[in-house]
Amino acid sequence: MEKQKHHYEVIDGIVDTLVSLFPSGAGLHEPWFCGDEIELVSECIRSTFVSSVGEFVDRFEKAVRDYTGSAYAVAVVNGTSALHVSLLLAGIEENDEVLIPALTFVATANAVLYCRAIPHFVDSDSEAFGIDLQKLESYLSDIGQVRGDRCWNRKTNRPIRAIVPMHTFGHSVDLTCLLELADRWKLVVVEDAAESLGSFYKDRHTGTWGKLGAISFNGNKIITAGGGGVILTQERELAQRARHLTTTAKKPHPWEFIHDEMGFNNRMPNINAALACAQIKQLPLFLDAKRKLAEKYGRAFGGVPGVRFVREPSFGRSNYWLNSIQLNDNLSYLRDVIIDKCHANRIMVRPAWNLLPELKFLDEYPKMPLETANQVRGAIICLPSSAFLYNRLASKD
Repeated sequence: MEKQKHHYEVIDGIVDTLVSLFPSGAGLHEPWFCGDEIELVSECIRSTFVSSVGEFVDRFEKAVRDYTGSAYAVAVVNGTSALHVSLLLAGIEENDEVLIPALTFVATANAVLYCRAIPHFVDSDSEAFGIDLQKLESYLSDIGQVRGDRCWNRKTNRPIRAIVPMHTFGHSVDLTCLLELADRWKLVVVEDAAESLGSFYKDRHTGTWGKLGAISFNGNKIITAGGGGVILTQERELAQRARHLTTTAKKPHPWEFIHDEMGFNNRMPNINAALACAQIKQLPLFLDAKRKLAEKYGRAFGGVPGVRFVREPSFGRSNYWLNSIQLNDNLSYLRDVIIDKCHANRIMVRPAWNLLPELKFLDEYPKMPLETANQVRGAIICLPSSAFLYNRLASKD
């Protein structure tokens, strides 16, 4: 009876906290158009250059370079394309194994499969949900072997070519430790920074630490182009090749259509870039509002039993793209009840993704023991995180 009473206290504590914050409901992560989006998109339409050529693409790429500190930025149609092409540029080939977190959006695995490579799933840490590097080191010591300049899986006799850290909900992975691990095991690092525009590891932007990085500008991201993604790299040759491959591998010529290899029609349309140019001007405003929203959540959930508000790691500054809470280990079975009750109050919370090896088309690929990922997946609840929500809360205070 006492246990049941405690569980009701947890459910009511979480739901009542969210209802008190958002009595009229709240979406999960809606875009905020409060700048000159209409003006710039209209300007793009008037120019008639609405497809993959136009000044807004160039302007947006420069804005991304300026903000992230990346030497090069190549705008593409979405974050999945950015990650796929990044893996190709990193040298990923058919039957190479690529280490990726089991707890991530399916696009991370799809990008590996597009290269005809093998996703190899690894465990997460319990604090910020990135790759657990200590466990991975131990696992590679069991199954991996460095021969020359390459790591091999002794069980499958395939090369383990790369590792893809994903900065979950905007919280940075410990990139110093990850790069040291990658160096020991001869792994190429390609960052899945889809969720982490505006997040920094120490004093350097995520997505700029690996050989390449991929950012997303989907409608639910911190800024949006409607769709859109960007490939980041510090290497001029890689940037040139990224631009070439994503423009159907067409060689520059005034009128001839000369394509020197199989390419992709993946460049960001100018009209999407116009929207993105307006949005990125407001990124500092959005980041400030989201940090204040996170602080508000931290205080609000401080006294709720059975739950912790997930904060940025000590080594990074998060964009708090999706705020989240984590239920205590023995309370995971309450997750769906809480989500249902929130939805009944028009508060659009959500769970984390299903672990990728649980999806039927991915269940036969290699994986390390996923104890922590299994544990935290069932305990995470993502909270309403639109940047404008803090203004709504502040107006009530």
